Amino acid sequence: MWTLRLSPRNKGKQHEEMARHFLEKQGLIFIAQNFAYAGGELDLIMQHGTQLVFIEVRYRKSQQYGGAAGSINAGKIHKIRNTAGLYLAKHYPKNAPACRFDVIAMSGDAQQPHIEWIRNAFE
Repeated sequence: MWTLRLSPRNKGKQHEEMARHFLEKQGLIFIAQNFAYAGGELDLIMQHGTQLVFIEVRYRKSQQYGGAAGSINAGKIHKIRNTAGLYLAKHYPKNAPACRFDVIAMSGDAQQPHIEWIRNAFE
């Protein structure tokens, strides 16, 4: 029997879609996905009330080595913040909305992972 294996990029896209649907069920409104600019990428951009939310999606099968949330280092945070600034400059040149940075950390079974939503993750 053949097993279909997804590339790492396709696995990431699959987990981003899961995160998007999870957040939509929580009342967030989808704005954009995979905004890439100047070496950085924003996985999801959503609106929560009056706030624009930049969301980093991470999946790790196990909690070993810090798990999904622990895989976000200072360099990654710097890139996300810079890319968010570029997004705001492009889409809201005069009056940017209030913003925050959230993380969706997924672990366990890749098809039905445990989802942890960390709001204001970089504060």
